Amino acid sequence: MTVTENRHSRAHVDIVLLALVFALSIFGVVAVCVATYSPDSTSDTSFLNHIFESSHAVRQALFLMVAPLVVGVIMAVPLDMLRRYTGHIYWASFLLLTVVTIFNRAQGVKAWLDIIWGYTIQPSEFAKLSMILMLAREFSKTDRPMSNTRSFLRIFLIVIIPGMVILLQGETGSLLVIIFLFAVMMYFGNVSLKTLGALAAIAILGVLALYGVMIATGSTDYRLARIAGWLNPDLYSTSDAYQQTQSKMVIGSGGLTGIGMFVNGSMAQLNYVPADWTDFIFATIGETWGFVGCVSVLSVYVLILVRMLYLAWFTRDKYGRMIIIGVMGMLLFHVLENVAMTLGLMPITGIPLPFLSYGGSNMVTNMAGIGLVMNVTRNRSISIPVNTPQTMYNPYRIRKQFKTGTR
Repeated sequence: MTVTENRHSRAHVDIVLLALVFALSIFGVVAVCVATYSPDSTSDTSFLNHIFESSHAVRQALFLMVAPLVVGVIMAVPLDMLRRYTGHIYWASFLLLTVVTIFNRAQGVKAWLDIIWGYTIQPSEFAKLSMILMLAREFSKTDRPMSNTRSFLRIFLIVIIPGMVILLQGETGSLLVIIFLFAVMMYFGNVSLKTLGALAAIAILGVLALYGVMIATGSTDYRLARIAGWLNPDLYSTSDAYQQTQSKMVIGSGGLTGIGMFVNGSMAQLNYVPADWTDFIFATIGETWGFVGCVSVLSVYVLILVRMLYLAWFTRDKYGRMIIIGVMGMLLFHVLENVAMTLGLMPITGIPLPFLSYGGSNMVTNMAGIGLVMNVTRNRSISIPVNTPQTMYNPYRIRKQFKTGTR
């Protein structure tokens, strides 16, 4: 078949996506620094000194310095090798999950593993990427995945096996991320709408049944308490809904343009929102940079997600295309859930804000996801058939063209 070069489908390192991600990550170091601004500090201290005075900001900067190495190494791995060893990666991450679950002696959530010098890793973060790779390989084997019992059970078990271990760890947030990215990959992977609808109905009924059983048995599980606090914030404003109530107050205090960085007496300095440098970093952004800052941050996220959709759109290989879609789904849920919980629109789940919240495992996982996207675009074909439609995506045809690989 005669082929012609197409600039959208060429093999390349996507500088636009990298620039957006690293710009957001650099801003994240600043946000963490502001969130951990000590009451003992003075506002006239130089910005560099503020960074060095915050151990969390220093660590976040170190995580960011490692990020280019993570992206570069994953980009350098041949895509065919990734496909070949996907199973090994998946089972290695499952083994790590199991080790943490068995040997972690903490009460409640058992999701972290101590390594050295006070640093920890969270294997459930890495499990998300192994899940994306495994599902991408399964979805790329056929045009109609999950269309028969064998395919359905195989793919379903790929999700449910590590999912149950994560649930045993008490890491509900990571489990929700996996379920969401699985749903997104099913939609773009050409799973029938009937199957999607049936799984959605089962999931909803399962959640409602579990919630009902927990209430009927008088469970004191912290997850139930968080849901109760979200449904009745006034009743639980000093206990289970305290963090969320304070977050809304802090975001509102920023007004249109915010109060500025390193302001003495600010709510960030006085720690009105517990752990506002991690899951509730968006509250600090709201107070410091106001509505304008919040909208700017969300706009960058939209650009990143749309860019990924664009790159997936012009990737012919289904395996590579599904990897990009999986990473996009993972980041999308993180952003939606994190911002919604800081605004009181969703229950607290402990899901960090990508590239902004403090945390090494989260930073490395997200950067590794970007590395996977870069790997796909770097290794894809530079040519496409002459008779392949070159029109930009139509929202009414997007699923059909994604599933067939025609553009």
